[in-house]
Amino acid sequence: SLALFYYHIFLLNSKSFRINSNSAFNEVGSALTRVKELIVQAANDTNGKERQKINAEMKQIKESLRDVGNTQIAGNYIFSGTHVDQPLYTDKISPQNPAITTLGKEKNIEIDVFDGIRMSVNTPGAELFGELDDFMAHVIATLDDDTKTSDEVSAALGLQVTDGGGATIPALDSVHEKTLKLQADVGARQNRVELMGNRLKIGEEHATKQMSLNEDTEYPETITNMVTQESIHQAALSVGAKIIQQTLVDFIR
Repeated sequence: SLALFYYHIFLLNSKSFRINSNSAFNEVGSALTRVKELIVQAANDTNGKERQKINAEMKQIKESLRDVGNTQIAGNYIFSGTHVDQPLYTDKISPQNPAITTLGKEKNIEIDVFDGIRMSVNTPGAELFGELDDFMAHVIATLDDDTKTSDEVSAALGLQVTDGGGATIPALDSVHEKTLKLQADVGARQNRVELMGNRLKIGEEHATKQMSLNEDTEYPETITNMVTQESIHQAALSVGAKIIQQTLVDFIR
């Protein structure tokens, strides 16, 4: 049926959101690992020129994290909550993050993925990327202060050396942990999407058989076999641009 076709479209779109979200969180994790390494270097009696090089890289990482926060799929910003038409960062020049507004950007987009079953598609990122931006701004401001000694840099950034010789930075470790939790949630929801996809396939096969029995006509195994997988994927991305419009959601209910 047409409803099953749209459910299939929505599941494909949901999968695209999650694949890109997972990739984005991997980038964030790698960036934070590098930030930690650079902070440790900066706290180890570096001279002014070395610290400037470290800070230059910090500034690049800060910008790259903002780029991740503005990740798009077919014109939809995946971390902007229900405001998929608006970037998370509207002003990448500002040293702080006033461009991130939480109004509407901490809300999940929910869609019908099967009869009576709704699921959130996205992972709102205003809170996470706001914390990342604030932390990076603090690091950069600290390293920009040439009057600070290595010990003062360590104290300002909360660097602590563990008994095993490792390093902890509570503020950084906390936001890294939040990133991992969000990524785990994306994985769990993706598993559910796969289960819904299998359930949808069974429903499509049943509907096809029923039509064949009722009309004694040869029908394709499923409606999606009428087009290639690529065309279905493109349709999914197209529908994704309208995914929060109530009219379409109401149509398939």
